[in-house]
Amino acid sequence: MPKTLISTHTPSNASTLDITSGIDDTYSVYEFHYYNMHPATNQVDFMVQFNASGGSGFNETITSSFFYSQGGESTGSGSSYYTNMDLAQSTGYCPLNYEVGSDADQSTSGVFTLYDPSGTTFIKHFLSDSNFSQSDDMAAAAYVGGYINTTSAITQISFKFDSGNIESGTMKMFGVA
Repeated sequence: MPKTLISTHTPSNASTLDITSGIDDTYSVYEFHYYNMHPATNQVDFMVQFNASGGSGFNETITSSFFYSQGGESTGSGSSYYTNMDLAQSTGYCPLNYEVGSDADQSTSGVFTLYDPSGTTFIKHFLSDSNFSQSDDMAAAAYVGGYINTTSAITQISFKFDSGNIESGTMKMFGVA
């Protein structure tokens, strides 16, 4: 599937990364590729929330499922977890990973996919696949799937860490034909 780069964002010590334009009916799928999102605060979760057309605030109702696996930097031993980070009809931000570290060499990178955000018949589905360095020097991967429980068009998206700022990183928004 060909991808078209729509915008690039480089937050610098920002509390949120809000994308408030470019999500429209041009594409039925949008991908948000984030690279080396580095938190200013240790042991934080990278998260997402949405705003429907005509709405105010990032507070759409989300249901999601969260799963992650990790392996030790020094031991190589690993584990897989199904956590209590799932959302059930929540208007809070949806976690995309777990306990990202703030050491100079720690960050999170991944792809967040939003399906048919401009449609007005069905709810909006999303998937996320991310890799990250945890605060306890573990390499980890998280997988999130869910939906935004609205038939209104989604026109804005917000990313943030659950505490502190996004110290640095890059976010690219693509339309998928």
